[in-house]
Amino acid sequence: MRAIQISQTGGAEVLTLRELSTPKPGPGEALIQIEACGVNFIDVYFREGRYAAALPFIPGQEAAGVVAALGPEGYGLKVGDRVAWCGVAGTYAEYAVAPVNRLVAIPDGVSSQQAAAAMLQGMTAHYLAYSTCAIQAGDAVLIHAGAGGVGLLLIQMAKRLGARVITTVSTEEKAALACAAGADEVILYTREDFAARVRELTGGAGVRVVYDSVGKTTFEGSLASLQPRGLLALFGGSSGAVPPFDLIQLSTRGSLYVTRPTLKDYVATHEELLRRSGDVLGWVAEGNLKLRIEHRYPLAEAAQAHRDLEGRKTTGKVLLIP
Repeated sequence: MRAIQISQTGGAEVLTLRELSTPKPGPGEALIQIEACGVNFIDVYFREGRYAAALPFIPGQEAAGVVAALGPEGYGLKVGDRVAWCGVAGTYAEYAVAPVNRLVAIPDGVSSQQAAAAMLQGMTAHYLAYSTCAIQAGDAVLIHAGAGGVGLLLIQMAKRLGARVITTVSTEEKAALACAAGADEVILYTREDFAARVRELTGGAGVRVVYDSVGKTTFEGSLASLQPRGLLALFGGSSGAVPPFDLIQLSTRGSLYVTRPTLKDYVATHEELLRRSGDVLGWVAEGNLKLRIEHRYPLAEAAQAHRDLEGRKTTGKVLLIP
């Protein structure tokens, strides 16, 4: 099979297309022929070495396709079933093996590309809005990178829960996308101080929660945007890691909270995985959660996909097509 392999960590150039042996499913596993795989910032972190992985490895943690073979005890599935998954490494390839209990059925009316686009980012938006800070009707929330993959989905879910959504973007074009997703106010952070603008928009009160996937360049402003006892949910670091800071700031700024959540802890049980994925894929099937998939790259162009993602040249979801 063809697969992208990383033999040393570094820039996008370390993503190398190779011919490798097709893996075989073990007990409780399935072999899936991949029809689409998602490209996410977590893949960049592993490529850079920010997150450790044994070398060499196949990157990617999200995909959808068709069950090609089952190992012993592969209960509940059959060859030909359409499935999606995330959080299992090795998806930048034509085939991958995944535990049966981490696979979810793709509903009728949802394509493999839609499923691959919805799993990781959709369930991330879901846990942020429904669990990390369970949004209540009337809450003011700030969502950074509102035209990104998670941002567009999180805006829709926050509006579904009755929030007033403020978001930040870099360009007018991205602002239009965030507005179309339902954002109430959009701030172009390239033109104004977003924290000052948030204070102005909220009459000085600040927001209940900031959902921050940017990290280094937004962290201070995110804290400054919060109301007393507000929560900063730092779920990514596209601009780099946040430097150390004195925790006393949380006290002096109003008894604030900071959390660094990750998806795996919010789908730790099979039941929770099925609940979150069922909501997300069900809303896609019903047409109540709109996906934006404008960036599809052949598997061989994985390096360019990473460059475009890191360069903030993409909006919505980025997919590789084997």
